[in-house]
Amino acid sequence: MGALPVFRWHLAPEGYATRRQLRARGLRPGGQDVAAQLERPRRRRGPLVAYLYRIDLAKPVRPMTPARRAALAKANAARRICPVCRRDAGYVIPALLGTCTACAYPNDASRST
Repeated sequence: MGALPVFRWHLAPEGYATRRQLRARGLRPGGQDVAAQLERPRRRRGPLVAYLYRIDLAKPVRPMTPARRAALAKANAARRICPVCRRDAGYVIPALLGTCTACAYPNDASRST
């Protein structure tokens, strides 16, 4: 594979799209390799890079089946269960804390349970 074509931010030619742009059109890359990349310069760090895929080679998004929907619901529910107190927190447990806020900050008097 040769070097990828590099385009400046907002200057990609027609026929290319990012993953998010493909998804907005109901498409997915479908196994194709990255076709090009966008670079947005930044002052103090390296450029911000976005990978582009060819729209003509993209495939339709697979439909959500009942089994996939159930598996996704189960996975999302597991992200809400606190590993310490085993209760449903009512929100996705932050990875930074690793527990619900009641377990992370047990001495916080302003929080009512």
